[in-house]
Amino acid sequence: MAIALMKGKRTQDWAILVLAVCLFVSPWVFGFTSEAMPSWNAWIVAVMLGVLATAALSVFAEWEEWANMGLGLWSIASPWLLGFATNMNAMWTNVVLGVLIFAVSAWAVWDVHHPHAHA
Repeated sequence: MAIALMKGKRTQDWAILVLAVCLFVSPWVFGFTSEAMPSWNAWIVAVMLGVLATAALSVFAEWEEWANMGLGLWSIASPWLLGFATNMNAMWTNVVLGVLIFAVSAWAVWDVHHPHAHA
């Protein structure tokens, strides 16, 4: 049973890992490294996502997907909560990647509760 649950989640976990790398490099790619708040937010959230995705790849647990969903929501809201919404590069990077993180994580949670939907 656990192997069957893990089998379907690997795709989502790899996707989260890729999104974590994208978030981590985004301050350099989109040029907002000079601003501490959005840069550190991206780096911290990316590391947390990377740790969770790596853990989920080795041993699946549903709570990791829920935690990823929370980090996705945080990434979406952080420009306003941390006060960097005026930096369009940082704001849109966090919002777009946050939506993708949330969507992939929600897909993983949905798959846990609907394992035969892809049959």
